[in-house]
Amino acid sequence: MRCLIVDDSERFVRSARRLLEREGATVVATVATGADALAAAAATPVDVSLVDVQLGGESGVGVADALARRGLGGTILLISTLAADDVADLLAGSAAVGFVAKSDLSVAAIQRASR
Repeated sequence: MRCLIVDDSERFVRSARRLLEREGATVVATVATGADALAAAAATPVDVSLVDVQLGGESGVGVADALARRGLGGTILLISTLAADDVADLLAGSAAVGFVAKSDLSVAAIQRASR
C-alpha cells in the first residue's frame, strides 16, 4: 500500500509514517498543504491518501475533493483527532470514501475504511 499523508502536524506525520511503514505500507510523501498534496499525488502514484480534516488554514475536505476531481490520490480517506460522529456530515458531503480516527490509524483500519 502506497500512502500520501496530508497533515500539518509534523509530530503526527512522523508517528503515522513510522507506524504505517512498520506495518508494511510505503509512505511515498507527507505534505502539509493542498497545493503540495496535488503536486505529490501527480508526481507519484498512490493507493491511498490520508487527508486531515483540519488542515491549518485549509479545508481537508476541500483538498480531498480537489484530489478526486483531478483523479489523483487513489482512495481518499479523511483523518482527524475528532470522533467519526463529529465528521460524519463532512464525510457525507465529500469525495472521501471513508474516515479513520488518528488514534486508530493502522493499515488494517485504512483497509476497512476503504471498502
